[in-house]
Amino acid sequence: MLVVEHQADAGLGLFMWSLTESGVELERVGPTNDRPVPETLDGYDGLIVLGGSMGPTDDEQAPWLPATRALLSAGVAQQIPTLGICLGAQLMATALGGHVRTNPEGPEVGLHSVEFSRDASGDPLFGEFSDSSVPVVQWHWLEADQLPEGATLLASSAGCQNQAFRVGPRAWGVQFHPEALSQTASDWAADDLQGLTELNLVADEVVAQVRAADPELNKTWSGVAARFAELVSADRA
Repeated sequence: MLVVEHQADAGLGLFMWSLTESGVELERVGPTNDRPVPETLDGYDGLIVLGGSMGPTDDEQAPWLPATRALLSAGVAQQIPTLGICLGAQLMATALGGHVRTNPEGPEVGLHSVEFSRDASGDPLFGEFSDSSVPVVQWHWLEADQLPEGATLLASSAGCQNQAFRVGPRAWGVQFHPEALSQTASDWAADDLQGLTELNLVADEVVAQVRAADPELNKTWSGVAARFAELVSADRA
């Protein structure tokens, strides 16, 4: 599985254990790994594109983004199991003709929940959450306000309509961070104390709320990671 990492504090988090325990071999690329993003998905059975502080079209700041958008387009076209997380979801939407903007409702930061719709029923990755509310870690200022043509909306929140979507049978974008637990939230809070202050948020309180939910977050989202690995393995077989 190819994993695109944009920055050091936005890695696979709790997904790492579930994926490796499922027998998936991970190849991590991007600036933090000092390995270039490849031009194609040849030789790969799955793709995960992680989050980052840049926007999906900040190509001058992050010159590997055009190649990453191309990989996401290829993952959808080739029906390779593909998952975009936060920035990864925004890159997917942008690559496929959607649109990303600053969230007019303001940032979502810390522990929140998303509502999965009945349309999620039968979804290979999120079907068990159909018509239910699920806790998530959020940390985003942007949102995909227009999904790609033909995308299926799976989950929303009060502050962001397009929280999870599927494009075709094997590609998903999620605006939230299923890979994140309190250690990741602590790292992000430490990196952006001024931003939290501007939102009238106290870093310790934000992290403490996530830490209290760590057991449920870990159980919920490690299961999703395991299901994604199963899709990759099944498609390979």
